Amino acid sequence: MKSTKERKDKFVTSSQIGIKNAYSDQDLKDFNPAAALGKPGNYPFTRGIYPTMYRGKLWTMRQYAGFGTAEESNKRYRYLLSQGQTGLSVAFDLPTQLGLDSDHPQAQGEVGKVGVAVDTLQDLEVLFDQIPLDKVSVSMTINSTAAIILAMYLALAKKKKIPWNKLAGTIQNDVLKEYIARGTYIYPPQASLRIIVDVITFCQKNVPRWNTMSISGYHIREAGATAVQELAFTLANAVTYVEAALEAGLDIDSFAPRLSFFLAAHNNLFEEIAKFRAARRIWARLMKEEYKAKNPLSWKFRFHTQTSGVTLLAQQPDNNVIRVTLQALAAVLGGTQSLHTNSRDEALALPSEDSVRIALRTQQIIAYESGVTDTVDPLGGSYFIECLTGQIEEKTEEYLQKIKNMGGMLKAIEKGIIQKEIQESAYHYQKQIEKKEQIIVGLNEYLKEKERIRFRLYSLPKKIEKAQIEKLHHLQRERSEKAVKAKLDALGGAIVEKKNLMPFLIDAVQDWVTLGEISSVLKEHYGSFNEAKDL
Repeated sequence: MKSTKERKDKFVTSSQIGIKNAYSDQDLKDFNPAAALGKPGNYPFTRGIYPTMYRGKLWTMRQYAGFGTAEESNKRYRYLLSQGQTGLSVAFDLPTQLGLDSDHPQAQGEVGKVGVAVDTLQDLEVLFDQIPLDKVSVSMTINSTAAIILAMYLALAKKKKIPWNKLAGTIQNDVLKEYIARGTYIYPPQASLRIIVDVITFCQKNVPRWNTMSISGYHIREAGATAVQELAFTLANAVTYVEAALEAGLDIDSFAPRLSFFLAAHNNLFEEIAKFRAARRIWARLMKEEYKAKNPLSWKFRFHTQTSGVTLLAQQPDNNVIRVTLQALAAVLGGTQSLHTNSRDEALALPSEDSVRIALRTQQIIAYESGVTDTVDPLGGSYFIECLTGQIEEKTEEYLQKIKNMGGMLKAIEKGIIQKEIQESAYHYQKQIEKKEQIIVGLNEYLKEKERIRFRLYSLPKKIEKAQIEKLHHLQRERSEKAVKAKLDALGGAIVEKKNLMPFLIDAVQDWVTLGEISSVLKEHYGSFNEAKDL
């Protein structure tokens, strides 16, 4: 008789959900396929939000990119589009994310480092040079300064004589997760919510194809959250935004169809697939049953996925190509609407041109060669997948109820409860690695004594910061200071009178008012958020 001894005492997912030796119909005793699954494209959308999914149209291949100056990033965007990418995803540098112009003392050493530097509308003009904005959808990962960047984008479209109703894309505009996990906040939470609602209200009337939010679990997961926590905290944030918009007098069906989501794909293939399926089911139920949305578009959980940067290693970086492939496969099997695949050199430097091409080719090979796109929800009905989807749904619902009992997500954030949960999960995972309860190839097992990187890393030219500051100062010398003062005064007045800020932001950026100048006016009226003092 063969030994029945197993490699581990217990097998669990990242969310500490136990995994059995095998699954059968006994694990789905109370499972009602008609109610829990339905058909693809039908409530509760567990099997996908469209009837034909990838048989009809593949996901948008949207590689996240941006570095240095607008000129450098524009070259990368046009290169990616020439290689078959079907949508753009813009990374902004930290000063831009924090509302600082490139010449601000705090911006020193960070200009163009982790994304493109955008100080004025002029930078955006260069960034999207020769890119047809009415044909290419653009996603912009920006939060505290999202309204300002969107104002620049709309002003640019106006200059190019592109009607706003032709623009398709997404502004992340999700500031709550900044307080939880990422840290690029500027204003206090209530002020940030007010600006977000202004964006939603303005776009609903004027930019109907624009996704006004990409509510992000990705950064929560990258900070150390489990799959269940990622989903629960993302949905709790979404509920907060929905309720803020409702309190402002908006009808649920006027804005919910343009809300989108952004989730991570990590290494545990089946847990990730089940997470995406559970997300659709929970959101559909929330929108239809709790918020009484009538439009089926409001029930659909549309999401972008990015493979996990935090799982990629500086050691044996070629292994990262395999990790990214597995993560991308999970996203596709889970029914994502768009996907970014990270590059092998993510842990070492900004991605090189060769590395981003391999990352894009990973998506293309899955799309055209693997066969997984030929049928909708190919793992639907699997005893294991359906059981795991149900368990993730149940645990996520428990978290949502717990947060509701605390008084909502803002209260939970203000008390530091969400941050503490994530920190504890990150600590637990690190201990698992240290004890080798979780094997990471190349990190705690299968090490190489001597490693040599066999491909060229990208290095950001040192002259970029100086060039960006010189360009900014040249524009400031040429513009009308009288017009700048008038636009900033008008913006301040709109804040006091509680008017929608978007028209005033668009007017300001058209007269070359800088992102930093606008942010300073907002800070003057709203104040700044200080985590140590305010939490």
